[in-house]
Amino acid sequence: MARMTGRRLLAAGPVLLAVTLGVFAVAALSPFDPVKAYAGTAGLTASGAELDQLRANLGVDRPFTVRWWDWLTSALTGDLGNSTALRQPVADAIAERLGWSALLAGCAFAVAVLLGTALGVLAARRRGGALDRTVSGLAYTLEAAPAFWLGLLAIWFFSVRLGVLPSGGLTDAAADTVTAGQVASHLVLPALVLGISQLPWFFLYVRQGVADALDEDPVRGARARGLSPRRVLTGHALRSGMLPMLTLIGSRVPELITGALLVETVFSWPGIAAATVQAATSVDFPLLAALTVLATAAVLAGNLLSDLLYGLADPRVGFDG
Repeated sequence: MARMTGRRLLAAGPVLLAVTLGVFAVAALSPFDPVKAYAGTAGLTASGAELDQLRANLGVDRPFTVRWWDWLTSALTGDLGNSTALRQPVADAIAERLGWSALLAGCAFAVAVLLGTALGVLAARRRGGALDRTVSGLAYTLEAAPAFWLGLLAIWFFSVRLGVLPSGGLTDAAADTVTAGQVASHLVLPALVLGISQLPWFFLYVRQGVADALDEDPVRGARARGLSPRRVLTGHALRSGMLPMLTLIGSRVPELITGALLVETVFSWPGIAAATVQAATSVDFPLLAALTVLATAAVLAGNLLSDLLYGLADPRVGFDG
């Protein structure tokens, strides 16, 4: 397992290099003009010579390969550059927002895994029952529901119709300071929406895995020995039935990132979503590259975590061979 982890970490370097180069190449082909985005309304009346001088000052008049190499060599020393869209160092922009995005994604992931696992186990125990049919139908419906639509529906019902939860932001509008209570209340809706948008896959994987495990010969033998249904489930079926779900954890990371961007936008959550959108529309090369590296690293880490969890749960799996 240690050897496999080392190989994955070594392979991550070239992947991240290729991704950052691709970001600069795609941004260079973008129809958006970073100079006009940086100048704002002043760019509407600026002369061509003034815009050219601003391009030279920002360094966007050079080939994208040169800009990528300059950014890469600076990033390796810890300098991620300055964001032209946010007018601040990239490291500061990410540090201010990353914690809130991580909080939202972590809570949503916990909701999806815990609730999906519990419902999947209950449905697998009584396949074809009322709970199984109801939850399975809802899961297939939620698979087709976009996260932003679920967010708007939740705002309408819980904030507008019932008035029991805030509709967005991090704190109340009149608040001068950020308190844990306000953050918790404002976190409920976006975390539930993002978690529920990811729940169908965990539910369906667990339901199928546990249902298949309950039909295996060792489980039938445990029943024949007179073991209680609860002991058969927890002692025999769950371990093998949960293995497919462990592989799902890493594969859902890209969807979790994409869903988090949409949910943050709908609920005005102060994460990296707004920075990502602004960086894309402003062709902010340093910020775009840093955010893309961060997202790619999260996906690679999620895939590695899935393999490690699978190996720990099933010692028969060999990684070092």
